[in-house]
Amino acid sequence: MHILVHLVLVCVTVVALYPVLWVVKMALTPSQSFAVGISPFPDQVSGDNFAGVVGNSALDGTWVFGHQLANSFFVSIATAIVGLLLSVLAAYALARFKFPGRRLSLSAMLLTQMFPGTLMMVPLYAILDRLNLLDQLGGLVLVYATTSVPFSTWMLKGYFDTLPKDLEEAALLDGASRGQILWKIIMPLARPGMAVTGLFSFMTAWNEYIMAAKFMNKETSYTLPVVLAQYVGAKSTAWGSFAAGAILVSIPVMILFFALQRHLVGGLTAGAVKG
Repeated sequence: MHILVHLVLVCVTVVALYPVLWVVKMALTPSQSFAVGISPFPDQVSGDNFAGVVGNSALDGTWVFGHQLANSFFVSIATAIVGLLLSVLAAYALARFKFPGRRLSLSAMLLTQMFPGTLMMVPLYAILDRLNLLDQLGGLVLVYATTSVPFSTWMLKGYFDTLPKDLEEAALLDGASRGQILWKIIMPLARPGMAVTGLFSFMTAWNEYIMAAKFMNKETSYTLPVVLAQYVGAKSTAWGSFAAGAILVSIPVMILFFALQRHLVGGLTAGAVKG
């Protein structure tokens, strides 16, 4: 029985890893044509595709890829910080306080998740144009935060509901303020939930393409997903560079996921057992 279970797990693992190995094969193959054949291993190994993607420079010698990588990191980290800051405050208020409009606020935030981001592109474009934030990384952070805050608030509100109120009541009796309780008691206990929501905000900004392509006009202002899409043309596709770029874009998310893995397990299972 154990042998059968392990065989099934091995087969599932091979099926899951096969597309990844195929992408690695195209990235390491010194060609821009689509790789054919069943084998996921390259016949020839070369780093030319990675060198071509990383070494992309403008005519004036500007290291374009470096600017685009820095743009992606700045936008993603800033979106995660803004999303966490606003959602922690909103989620704590919604979880602990009773006030008029509380249920309406929760419903309104949930309602925003029903509409796709492309539906909001025209009003968002008009707002950024009025604020002179087009082709500005700060404007992109503002746009991404509008989509991450409602979801993060709902996630953290559910996590805060699982935390015992006795700790806060004891802290209030000892003379602690609400700000001290939130900063010194609630936030350390909510670290797993914050890791999940922070990773969600980071990945949302890191992988988003449509708004970054429409709101950014200069090559040095693009984020990595926009650059990755440029390798796919109407008549031809640079498959080698596209595969190499896809791997490079995936590496920071993988590193962040493994770094937060211990907290992610606790955050995703929050609410299964009430404390």
